[in-house]
Amino acid sequence: MSLNVELPPTRTLPPEKPLRLLDNAGHAVTGRDTGGFALPELATLVELYRRMVIARRFDVQVTALTRQGRLATYPSALGQEACEIGAVSALDADDWLFPTYRESVALLTRGIDPAEILVSFRGDWHNGYDQRAHRTAAQATPLATQALHAVGLGHAARLRHDPIAALAFLGDGATSEGDAHEAFNFAAVWQTPTVFLVQNNQYAISVPLSRQTHARTLADKAVGYGMPGYHVDGNDVAAVYAVTRAAVERARAGLGPTFIEGVTYRVESHTNSDDPTRYRQQREVEHWKRRDPIERLEKYLVSEGALGDALREEITEAAEALAARTRAAMSAEAEISPLELFEHVYASPRRQLAEQRERLAAELAAELEPSGAQR
Repeated sequence: MSLNVELPPTRTLPPEKPLRLLDNAGHAVTGRDTGGFALPELATLVELYRRMVIARRFDVQVTALTRQGRLATYPSALGQEACEIGAVSALDADDWLFPTYRESVALLTRGIDPAEILVSFRGDWHNGYDQRAHRTAAQATPLATQALHAVGLGHAARLRHDPIAALAFLGDGATSEGDAHEAFNFAAVWQTPTVFLVQNNQYAISVPLSRQTHARTLADKAVGYGMPGYHVDGNDVAAVYAVTRAAVERARAGLGPTFIEGVTYRVESHTNSDDPTRYRQQREVEHWKRRDPIERLEKYLVSEGALGDALREEITEAAEALAARTRAAMSAEAEISPLELFEHVYASPRRQLAEQRERLAAELAAELEPSGAQR
């Protein structure tokens, strides 16, 4: 008796040195460090710069509003703009995005209104935007659950011959979750059009990467699942965009999932309730600030003559206008009705729920005087 076994193609580990197209000084990289990827066109890089500057101003503004008590909580993405914006910008309008709680600037780049992004952090609604209209799932707070959703949607699209891709963001801590393993494995087995982008920002709240994995890099894990893995400089927006764009096109062509690790850093605290001084040194923060993704791209664009004072001023004005609109939206009183608790619970209203709603409506009406004024 003999078995004819067709061996899968040999897969090699990604280089330990992160793939990059621009170095920390804003110079174009050549040779092996590029991983064979080409620097995007100048027009694309200018647009990526514009989006990052506007996103940075939005993030700073929202952090300030949170400290003023206008939002319940907010997880800043300061320093991670290249990962989020580079990846989201690589999607087409029909592709789907599955974000975590930290991807607010990615949602902003996706075209979602600031007020709709922040409504959940304010505590008004669980989700404030039309997911189908924006092809963007709700921001997921549980770790890695959105990765399974991205695989499920991608599998359904594949069965329907719908040529789209699904991009799922995860953090480095999420790779320790069972849901992440299941998502990676199912995506590879079913060859779903899914791109997993892991933002390795060095900490899962206070737990450093060394407590998450003994692997050389997170991207090495892709080999075990049978999918391509890329270890990318997550502060190089050009590299993130180029690699994600190639992965999205690969997914859309029916060639299966891709795992991308973006090596970046969380400059701010995990959320406004976190004290990062308890688990990391300030000199570490300063080291990463010198690797700022916006400054890196700005240096390159200036050297190429693609960014002058006029364009810089135009971008700054757009960023300030967005910040002002965000302040106004978060300063306005929310119009909340207790009866909204009964909406969007079941596709077909249930009798018991309808009765509960009627009782609550009667109680609310009883609290009002005939004149319409509250007691």
